[in-house]
Order: sequence, then C-alpha cells, then structure tokens
Amino acid sequence: MPGTVLLVAAAPVGKGRLVDAASVLPVLAAVPTETLAGTPTASIVELADPLDPQTVLTRLRAAAMTPGHLTVYLIGQVHLDRRQRQLHVALARTTTATVRYTGFPWHWFTQELRHRPAGSTTVIADLHADTESWQALTEHALDAGPGVVLHGRIAPPARRRTPAIPAYMKAVATILRSGHRPPPLQLHQQAAAQGLGDGAPDLLPFHDPAAPPSPPQQPAQSADAPMDPHAAITAAVEAGRHGEAASLAASWEQSALRTHGPASKEVIHWMEVRADLARFAGDPARSCETWLAVASARLTSGQAPDSPEVEAAADRAHHLWDRVKDAEAVRALGPALVSLRRQVPGRQRGTLLLAQRRLEQFHAQHIPRIPAPAPAPAPASAQAPAPGAQPTASTS
Repeated sequence: MPGTVLLVAAAPVGKGRLVDAASVLPVLAAVPTETLAGTPTASIVELADPLDPQTVLTRLRAAAMTPGHLTVYLIGQVHLDRRQRQLHVALARTTTATVRYTGFPWHWFTQELRHRPAGSTTVIADLHADTESWQALTEHALDAGPGVVLHGRIAPPARRRTPAIPAYMKAVATILRSGHRPPPLQLHQQAAAQGLGDGAPDLLPFHDPAAPPSPPQQPAQSADAPMDPHAAITAAVEAGRHGEAASLAASWEQSALRTHGPASKEVIHWMEVRADLARFAGDPARSCETWLAVASARLTSGQAPDSPEVEAAADRAHHLWDRVKDAEAVRALGPALVSLRRQVPGRQRGTLLLAQRRLEQFHAQHIPRIPAPAPAPAPASAQAPAPGAQPTASTS
C-alpha cells in the first residue's frame, strides 16, 4: 500500500527563532520519497515555515485520513502558552505572547492521529525548547498517542543567540540517503550517535507500540479473548464496510452509556469515533452533527469552553459544516453551530461571524419569490365591443 510523508519545518521569523528548521529540507529532499515513507511508493507534502496553524491542521488531517503508512518529519521549536500551559509548535508568526493563537498545539497531533491503526504512523521530531517548555518536557514525556511510533530529539535552551542546526534530523536524512530505512529504534540510535554524540544533554524520546514489552511479560491473551473493538472498526473501514463500522461504534457507545452514564468520558470517546467514521464514509453532515453533540456533552460534563477538547470538537464541527453541500442540511445544522460558536469561539478569530454569514447566505437563497399579483380585470363598461357589434350612442 502506498505511504504518505508530511514534512513540517517551522520556526518564527525574527529574533524569536531558536532553530534554522528549513535548513534541513534540502538534505531531506535528496532522500527518495519511498525511503522517507518506508513503502514501495509514496506521496509527499512539504510545509516550510507555515504561517497559520489551520493550514498545518488541514494538511495533517488530510494525511491522517489517507490509508497506508504515514510518516511525519517535524523540525522546529516548542513553547508553552501562558494561559493554559499547553505545548505548541511555533510557526512563522509566533511570539511568546501570541503562541496560543499563532502556534500549532501539540495535542492536535494526538487528536488527528489517535484513530489510525496502531503502528501505521511514525513521527520523527527534531525540536528545540525554551526554558519553560524544557521544564515541562522533563516532567512529562513527549507523546503522540499510544499507537504512534515517536522518536526524536528535544534540545535544551541554548545560550547562543544564533539559530541552532537541527543536527538530529540531518543525521536521519544522511542515514536514509543510503536508500534503506532502518527499524525505528536502530534509526533513532544511529541518528542520536551521529548528530549529537555522547554526553549530549538533549532529551531523546522513543515510543514504539510494536516493540516487545519489558519483562516481566504479561500472560498471552487467550484465543477466545474479546477482540479490540478499534481494530475491528478499522478493518471494516479499510474494507469499505462503513455501515458495519458505524454499527460497531454505536453498539459500544450504548454499552458505555449503560455502564458509565451520559457525558462520561467513555461515551464521549465513542461519539468521537462515530463522528470520524461518518467523515471517513463521506457524510460531512452526520459528522458535523455528531461533533456538535460531542462539544455539548463535554460542556455538560463541566469542561471549560476554552479547554482543548471542547475547542477541538467545535473546530471539527465547523470544519465539517463548511463541507456540507446540501442546502437543507446547512440550514438545519447552522443554528446549533452558531450557538456553539458564541460559547466556544476557538482560537481562530472570527469563527462566529463566518458561521453567521454562511448561514445567512443559505437562508437568503431559500427565501421563496412571491409572484406578482395578476392585473385586475377591466370594468365591463371599458371592455371592447364584440366583433360586428354597433357602438352604443351616448345619452349625455
């Protein structure tokens, strides 16, 4: 099956730049695309110094929806936003004051990649941290999701003022130029040794869901043990059996509802699965409707309107609504989206106004034209005489 490669090299313009992220792109460009992907054939998407987090999200979302193995090469720097202390990848317009609005939230990676089959996604990262993000990453390891292979390097705050070189990613590119992509752990160890050397203070995260577990090993699962529902759903989707996948998810959602109650995290999880399945099946209206329900459930459970999970649900609902072509469905879903955007505007400015304008446009198209009234018949005295009739003489 063909693979997909997403190259993202991002760093602020100006004095806030910690790393010359784009400098490694020519080295990666010299590597055959098939080797970058680790598959016989592959397509590649490159984002060099992107300006807008929504642009990165759109590209990531499209790549995550593509069947086959996905490899993300990420070069850049990370910061914490001052309000929620969430990790962000800095983009071209990012400053320390605007990182929450101009950076790419790290949890968007995990949100978009979490429903892919385990082991089908690899993230290779070469990141530089400032003081605050470095402290956070030493306390909480970088994670892209339980089913995602993640390896890379996180450099500590540098004393020098000139942008650093992404040495780990350059070493990765050099190794791959041989035309062979080693297994994840081997590639990680070789790149760290060649690019950083011994005694480097960098963090070297590594996670591989396919790696053998450390002893003591758990007992093997019996043959009659229940199958992982996510694996069954993924298999149905890949085989094009979207109805079967949706039925499985709905069944597990009902089971979670009976066990844990409405608005529980287990129920919300399966709602999100159903929303993604509707998107995979090419039904943006149903997906939008379900994401609206997810946002409502999260708010009902007590989550704040500016929490990452609530904002992500609102953004997805809006994204899918924009792709609904059926006018009746647009008008039906629009009021709920506008109401949600009043409460959850999200990080992108003007979302409420955009939703209102689109809904108004579709309502304007729906206003029926009232036909003009037919002209009243002329009075009898004004009617023309019948053919051959003699005109009546006036008596005045």
